[in-house]
Amino acid sequence: MTATASGRTLGADVRPREVWAWAMYDFANSGYTTVVITAVFSAYFVSVVAEKAVWATFAWTAALSASYALIMLTAPLVGAWADAHAAKKKLLALCTVGCVVSTALLWYAGPGTLVATLVLIVVSNYFFGSGESLIAAFLPELADSEAMGRVSGWGWSIGYLGGLLSLGICLAYITWAQGKGIPAASFVPDTMLITAALFALVSLPTFLFLRERAVPHRLREGTMSNAWGRVLETMREAQRYRDLRRFLLCVVFYQAGIQAVIALAAIYAQEAMKFTTQQTIVLILVVNVTAAAGAFAFGYVQDAIGHVKAVGLTLVGWIAMVSIAGMAQGTTAFWVAANIAGLCMGASQAAGRAIVGVLAPPARLGEFFGLWGLAVKLASIFGPLSYGLMTWIFAGDHRTAIMVLGVYFAIGLAILRGVDMSRGRAAALAP
Repeated sequence: MTATASGRTLGADVRPREVWAWAMYDFANSGYTTVVITAVFSAYFVSVVAEKAVWATFAWTAALSASYALIMLTAPLVGAWADAHAAKKKLLALCTVGCVVSTALLWYAGPGTLVATLVLIVVSNYFFGSGESLIAAFLPELADSEAMGRVSGWGWSIGYLGGLLSLGICLAYITWAQGKGIPAASFVPDTMLITAALFALVSLPTFLFLRERAVPHRLREGTMSNAWGRVLETMREAQRYRDLRRFLLCVVFYQAGIQAVIALAAIYAQEAMKFTTQQTIVLILVVNVTAAAGAFAFGYVQDAIGHVKAVGLTLVGWIAMVSIAGMAQGTTAFWVAANIAGLCMGASQAAGRAIVGVLAPPARLGEFFGLWGLAVKLASIFGPLSYGLMTWIFAGDHRTAIMVLGVYFAIGLAILRGVDMSRGRAAALAP
């Protein structure tokens, strides 16, 4: 690694254009999670595809949970194969095509297509999540080891902008369609085509300019069958790092609440607060801006007050958010809750990743960040699923369901209190 015009940031043979191309994938794929998972299609699924059945929210969360379970099961195998064949870029292209095509096929979603729609959600979210892991694996090839956080942050920030662009275009189209008297059953499927087309178009720079620097190597006997074995070995190794292990358990609980909010924000706005599709999109647009500001500004707060206090502060904010949202009767209170969620979302995601970086052994960052990723995926399964189950048990009562999320944040806060950063860092640096 050598210095570049921007300082000691990029690899010796890495041009800024290539880093831009890498970051553009975050810009491209964020439209999927913003439009399909969070803002538009989730509420459409509950109200139109599932025709507001009491189990509709549970069915949505079950499909997402199935996709995350598949990602967890296959990620080590995909990673091992990609490393052996130096094929990250090829597999990323496959995941992109899979997500784009299955998202476009959601255009057919409507009454009477429940099973097909659920299958497409599982498939599209699986390809999206697998692609996230593959694009992240390029980071060590692009950035100096001391600048990975900075370069990663560029992609994170650009990703927020991509989500805003996709959602903004969809909002413009929906506003036009509503002005023409077109029903939601017609214009929401059209937004799936818009999202798929933007994903395909904006991801092109990644495949044109991003280089595959890895060198193929022969698979050792049993490499693929032992891929999960290596993950389990890393889990056993984590037992030596008391504070890291405790924080990863904390991550599972508080991320369960966060992932539920991401997956169900539009459903809650529509079913509990009676927001229209247009109002929900405007809300999510504003919250994305708030989240970006929170992620940027909270880094300075974290440096000033310490990692554990910073995450604890965000968890208190999350508890306040679910309390306000659960009791909100008017739009003003719900807007306050939503923007608290935005601030806490960006802040808690960034702060949590930083803590893992401090507590993980410097020579084994990849392994332990892999465990962090597994913790987040596990949370993505049982967090939204438990919310959906609550709405089913309580006959569509979303207010009770969102209050349950507060329990996850409270448990996370209780576990966090036992994390000692000084002790954990000393353990990470020990021979």
